[in-house]
Amino acid sequence: MAEGAALRAVRGCLAAFPREARELGWPESIPYLDRPPSPLQFYREWVSPNKPCIIRNAISHWPALKKWTSVYLREVVGPKVVSVAVTPNGYADAVFQDRFVMPEERQMPFMDFLDIVEKKVTSPNVFYVQKQCSNLTEEFPELVCDVQPDIPWMSEALGKKPDAVNFWLGESAAVTSLHKDHYENLYCVVSGEKYFLLHPPSDRPFIPYELYQPATYHVSEDGSFEIVDEKTAEKVPWIPLDPLNPDLELYPEYAQAKPLQCTVKAGEVLYLPSLWFHHVQQSHGCIAVNYWYDMEYDIKYSYYQLLDCLTKTVKML
Repeated sequence: MAEGAALRAVRGCLAAFPREARELGWPESIPYLDRPPSPLQFYREWVSPNKPCIIRNAISHWPALKKWTSVYLREVVGPKVVSVAVTPNGYADAVFQDRFVMPEERQMPFMDFLDIVEKKVTSPNVFYVQKQCSNLTEEFPELVCDVQPDIPWMSEALGKKPDAVNFWLGESAAVTSLHKDHYENLYCVVSGEKYFLLHPPSDRPFIPYELYQPATYHVSEDGSFEIVDEKTAEKVPWIPLDPLNPDLELYPEYAQAKPLQCTVKAGEVLYLPSLWFHHVQQSHGCIAVNYWYDMEYDIKYSYYQLLDCLTKTVKML
């Protein structure tokens, strides 16, 4: 009897906490700033309270905004071999057929990749430059001079340099499945548009996680894809739900979640705080650069871990 009452109390708290957090802390829509704030102001008003915003006129001085045309990229990067994620369906690092499936990492000349994006060459598959190991500085150093190696006001606000600077370019069919990162993220759109669906960390009780066998797409001799298990790897916790078309019969708790949606246009920067869940789509050929700054493992992280543990415990009982 006492255990039942305690469980009901915990469930009640888990249901009430996200609503209270939204009412007290999270915006109903993503606010816009007309210019970058001072480092102190940015830390006080956005990083510390863990709130997202879209910043205009923060990268207007970047040469990349005018220079990064297809012609320019062919001239500067051209025949260089780079890493490209290739999938049959546009979903890399996502749950498919009860597996956590990673893309084929294909090494190919950048100009061949551009031919596919520009539809000069047709392919039934989906191609995306999305390698996240600071691929801008590691694979595309020729382009760094057109942007910045870090964002000075962000580096000053956090007292550190970014752990990674990533370059993104791909087809509109490429989708980033719902997940979270342990980074303070500045996502800068150079051309095209990015479409974000966001959930605050407080929505964790409504977002399902399962453990999945990791696997990788491999291309067969006939050109078709097969899914090959990474048999020695540990299972991966991932979100199986598609927030654009959620299966509420299977995941009824998600009906209580309140996603935020925003479009980040060329020349705009999204500040995506650490531990916020995000699902990302894009216009065709969209180019972006993002800066990952390691988060502080402070009280916000501890609260999230507590919420995560309580959510898992309640679901096990």
